[in-house]
Amino acid sequence: MPEKNDFNRRFQYYFCFLTGCGRLSPITTPEMQDPLLLTTISQTPFQPLPKTPIFTPSPLPSPSPTQTPSPTPEPAVLVGAGDIAICGQKGDDQTAALLEKISGTIFTAGDNSNEDGSLEQYQNCFGPSWGRFLDRINPSLGNHDYNEGDNSAYFEYFGKAAGEPGKGYYSYNLGEWHIVSLNSNCAYVGCGPNSDQVAWLQTDLEAHPARCTLAYWHHPRWSSGFAGNDGLIAPLWRTAYQGGVDVVINGHEHHYERFAPMDKDGQVDENSGIREFVVGTGGVNLLGFGKIHPASEVRYAGSFGVLKLLLYADHYRWEFISVEGDFRDEGFATCH
Repeated sequence: MPEKNDFNRRFQYYFCFLTGCGRLSPITTPEMQDPLLLTTISQTPFQPLPKTPIFTPSPLPSPSPTQTPSPTPEPAVLVGAGDIAICGQKGDDQTAALLEKISGTIFTAGDNSNEDGSLEQYQNCFGPSWGRFLDRINPSLGNHDYNEGDNSAYFEYFGKAAGEPGKGYYSYNLGEWHIVSLNSNCAYVGCGPNSDQVAWLQTDLEAHPARCTLAYWHHPRWSSGFAGNDGLIAPLWRTAYQGGVDVVINGHEHHYERFAPMDKDGQVDENSGIREFVVGTGGVNLLGFGKIHPASEVRYAGSFGVLKLLLYADHYRWEFISVEGDFRDEGFATCH
């Protein structure tokens, strides 16, 4: 069977050549001791594959600490109404109950005593209701706060908060806002274009170029109530408009009314106009409406209530809160 063995050897040779099986072992069977067949097959020495470089990732940068957003500054709060107290009536007690639940500065839009403005009436009628918050109140004068032309009881009762005695106009800052309280009893203090009060207002606004400004006084320049528009107030309104005032609050008309922003002539001016609120709802008998002003947006005479304003650095929110809880007017606007 040499041919068969020879075939096997050749097959093994080629198989190893093709598969790289390495050095052939010598054949040890007697019939396969042919020296020619003991020749070894050399093979290229084994070359290991080059090592694949190990990838070492660069260390990640330490994450930056999460930036905590700056908290929104708390707004200043201004709340109040006008036409407040008459002895023996309970409306002022109802609105005082609202004030008790609202922190912040209180404005009055005149007629704090809606009778004769005597010291006794301030102490015995206004005092037990709104007078409980006297240290928070910055008032303004109404026509009923003059006792036959004498407003001395008003200044005696409210003290330094009422401004310089005899004048009844002053200003203060509240948060980021500049606030002005004026005296609209023009027959007593003067509201004309050449009056001391108008000159003072112009100087005050120039000296306080705040982003946001609010003013309040008693008689509204514009109104849908029975008293209607008051032309005597025109110089105050015009000066406020030219000085960039954003909001004006009034009383006198015994209801609540909100206007669109208006220019010096009472025309709607969304860009630079003054938004007027009439809030004669502090506690004295409510009255309805007459001829509706074109810029009037909201009117209500269903119950007493207060106007609450949240004053931010560049805008404000308003909310009228009625004592009955059956009506609420709210919204917001950006300062000029």
